[in-house]
Amino acid sequence: MSARPTLLSPDAIRTRFSRAMSDMYKAEVPQYGTLMELVADVNEETRRADSRLDRRLVENGEVERLHLERHGAIRLGTADELATMRRLFAVMGMVPVGYYDLSVAGVPVHSTAFRPVEPEALRRNPFRVFTSLLRLDLIEDEGLRAEAAEILSRRRIYTPGCLALIHTAEVQGGLGEEEADRFVAEALETFRWHSAATVSADVYRRLRGAHPLVADVVCFKGPHINHLTPRTLDIDTVQARMPERGISPKAVIEGPAPRRVPILLRQTSFRALQEPIAFKGADGEGVEDGTHTARFGEIEQRGAALTPKGRELYDTLLAQVRGDVQVKGDGSNAADYMAALSRRFEGFPDDEETLRREGLAFFRYTPTGKAGAPATDDVEALLAGGYLKAEPITYEDFLPVSAAGIFQSNLGDESQQNFAARANRAAFVRDLGADPADEIALYARAEAQSREAALAALKVEAAA
Repeated sequence: MSARPTLLSPDAIRTRFSRAMSDMYKAEVPQYGTLMELVADVNEETRRADSRLDRRLVENGEVERLHLERHGAIRLGTADELATMRRLFAVMGMVPVGYYDLSVAGVPVHSTAFRPVEPEALRRNPFRVFTSLLRLDLIEDEGLRAEAAEILSRRRIYTPGCLALIHTAEVQGGLGEEEADRFVAEALETFRWHSAATVSADVYRRLRGAHPLVADVVCFKGPHINHLTPRTLDIDTVQARMPERGISPKAVIEGPAPRRVPILLRQTSFRALQEPIAFKGADGEGVEDGTHTARFGEIEQRGAALTPKGRELYDTLLAQVRGDVQVKGDGSNAADYMAALSRRFEGFPDDEETLRREGLAFFRYTPTGKAGAPATDDVEALLAGGYLKAEPITYEDFLPVSAAGIFQSNLGDESQQNFAARANRAAFVRDLGADPADEIALYARAEAQSREAALAALKVEAAA
């Protein structure tokens, strides 16, 4: 009987996988490598120019985290694919967090984000994958809906080796060194690009007519990773410099306006590549050449996680902006949109103390190291006396309107659209096989735990 292997931590496996994914995507999409270089340059400049920000990054152990990949995105076609993806990501310590209804922006998917949730795991590697499931129920043509379902039922996106190693991890509580390396190699095959479609050009065109994303999900062997996203400290500078590196950015940055204190998430991307595709011949024989656009590069800047009160204010202001200006399909009025965004967001406080006092954002509390703290649980007094410090908790999740905006711009449509929401969370939970964690509850727990730990530490020091 062979000895049980020494198990690697899920964090270590996640880091191996994210690095392998980055190497693969860099080889498949060379512009992604150029984008990574640009982001690294801007981040270094930003740190040199802002000593307070740099000190905070160093003290909180976020410098190494900044260099790691932030997130990728995939689109799945069936409930079985989604349920197995949940098991695959669990091997890497990633669990589903949040439910996103993208039908609110006319995109026929609903989604979750697989990510680590504990503060230490996030510090080690915050890699996350925004994972969408196609909603065939939103395809109006009943015949086309049935055809798409039949095509999807025939494909198998996971290798036998990957499935076997997922099972091994579940049985023995993790993977050993050699098993982890094989798992990464096998799992990577699910996310690889395939230039041969599984359908004819005619079927592809009809599915694309229903929605470009439907064709992207249904017509290929697997859910190719459609972007990887590095984190920048200054997304406006990256956006401005992308053309200098031969990269064409989307017209507007999704999310809130530029601020002194960043909140939530701002995202931009370079336009999707038009890539050659070999379609099946109409008669089942031979191939027909064509093209498809799906894969792109994205950049994100993350800010403070907002409380329900803060999120309500954000949603209200963003809705007002979109009521003022709708970005046109060619992006020609992007400057008008950004001006309206800045104007409306003047109504959102832009200093950390006001955000904290008014309960608009979540904060992490830590002792400053100053001696002589009084024996009290009065957080405000301890903050005023310099014994505690409060810093915003980083937002680790996504924004449905922003995600839809990125999807639309890279499927051939930059224009903003407003649709009636058609959420179906119950169906998503059923297909996933689990209830996604509530991201707001996670931030509230992190804040409460940090406050309790900080107060306990000060009491121990006072008693010493």
